[in-house]
Amino acid sequence: MSRATPIPSNAELEILRILWKEGPTTVRAIHDELRGQRDIGYTTVLKTMQVMAEKKLVTRDESERSHVYSAAVPEASVKKRLVTDLLDRAFDGSAASLVMQALSDKRASSEDLEKIRQILNEHSRGAR
Repeated sequence: MSRATPIPSNAELEILRILWKEGPTTVRAIHDELRGQRDIGYTTVLKTMQVMAEKKLVTRDESERSHVYSAAVPEASVKKRLVTDLLDRAFDGSAASLVMQALSDKRASSEDLEKIRQILNEHSRGAR
């Protein structure tokens, strides 16, 4: 996901999460999933997905009566872009500040702490 690709809005990110989890699906199925979480109109979901198609965040298969949408951007790329944007805007590019803030706000599980240690060890070995 290049810098030219827009960062998804919160609503767009909700839809992308469903597409990444479920795979290609219809507006109706996405609407049903979102309605289980909050009150949202079908036309709102449809319009959001049409905008996402224009932004190239999703693709649309129009070969069937019900159009099927797929994520056009990989989950890892979007997450990387979001973190990079957050680092730049809120933490002056400091990954340490971001991690310290994240760990001070929410207690990390022992599994998460172990994963963080592994990543730090890999980065240390790579920096040598």
